[in-house]
Amino acid sequence: MKPYLCILMICLIYAQAWSQADVQKRYQTKLIMAEDGSTIDLDQGTFTFTSTLSLQDKKRIVIRGKGVDKTVLSFKGQTDGAEGLRVSNGENIVIENLTVQDSKGDGIKTMNVKGITFRNVKVEWTGGPKAENGGYGLYPVQCDNVVIDQCTAIGASDAGIYVGQSRGIVVKNSKAHHNVAGIEIENSKNADVFDNEAYENTGGILVFDLPDLVQKQGGNVRVFNNYVHDNNLPNFAPAGNIVASVSDGTGLLILAANGVEVFNNRFIHNQSVNTGIISYLLTELPIKDKAYYPFSTAVSIHDNVYERKPGPASQRGRYGKLFEQILKGGQEVPNIIYDGIADPATFDKDGKPLADKRICIRNNKNQSLVNLDAGRGFKNVSLDAAAFDCQLAPLKATAVNAR
Repeated sequence: MKPYLCILMICLIYAQAWSQADVQKRYQTKLIMAEDGSTIDLDQGTFTFTSTLSLQDKKRIVIRGKGVDKTVLSFKGQTDGAEGLRVSNGENIVIENLTVQDSKGDGIKTMNVKGITFRNVKVEWTGGPKAENGGYGLYPVQCDNVVIDQCTAIGASDAGIYVGQSRGIVVKNSKAHHNVAGIEIENSKNADVFDNEAYENTGGILVFDLPDLVQKQGGNVRVFNNYVHDNNLPNFAPAGNIVASVSDGTGLLILAANGVEVFNNRFIHNQSVNTGIISYLLTELPIKDKAYYPFSTAVSIHDNVYERKPGPASQRGRYGKLFEQILKGGQEVPNIIYDGIADPATFDKDGKPLADKRICIRNNKNQSLVNLDAGRGFKNVSLDAAAFDCQLAPLKATAVNAR
């Protein structure tokens, strides 16, 4: 190569580096200087950042790109901070029409925000599923009035779309794939999860209540009109994470959650647990939080469609090994799994479950069920669904106003 061409290429490389650094400084300055009620318009193009972009203590701010895959904020090679974009202590914030890629930690984290809307946003890790990817894609925590609409999450080593310890939630019209958990609602109250597609994750949708968190118990969670299919991806969560215990082949898993209604969904080809209802006690992890309630109660599973390909559950997770031990004679794995661990306080003096605390399962297409009787050492595993043929009062729709 001629010397002057080498010099030209070196100049171009340095110019590009200076340009990217200038973009980072310019965007962070916009976020710092934004006045309440303003819109921050982001340019079209792919821009590389080495540190977290942050917005805090602002009200009625819109962060708007030119469109998914048109405005791309790349954090590949990030050296400072964990999140790609972080929003804290705000009110009525909108993030829309952009993509965040390859953050060191979480893609977009919002904390202590009253009114947060994600619209037409994609978060992804472009190197494929691996433990080194950030934990969460969209990550609102301790927020009120959360709306996630027309969003996509790919490659998170924990959950692609996650809402934790929040109140008033809508997750709709979104897609999550190639994550450990596609969509997760954790220790949150009043949530509607509907019209989403969760596929090729380890677990499609999780509804969890966990110990040692500020908000102790969620409830009134509705999961409906979703397409949850082919969630058989081997679990790639870092060791020690609670989702590392989720078996691949999980469609929906309800863990120690109370007040959950699941209806009009399609659970297709999730080969280990199309739908699971379990107690935290099944994890055999110690519970130090004295205020924590480890049982699942008041769960209604109705009017869903189930399909499962013939064959065994995955042998990689806990359930595959469990089914191998308790299902004899080559019996197919049932579509709905209940661990059978119940709170003794939810039964009357005659041993009958209290009406408002029951697990009710009915009117599902291709319904099959197993009660593992795990609380008594799997002594009386039962495939009889008659005890679960009941009906709970429908849960109330969540009232959330998106900007």
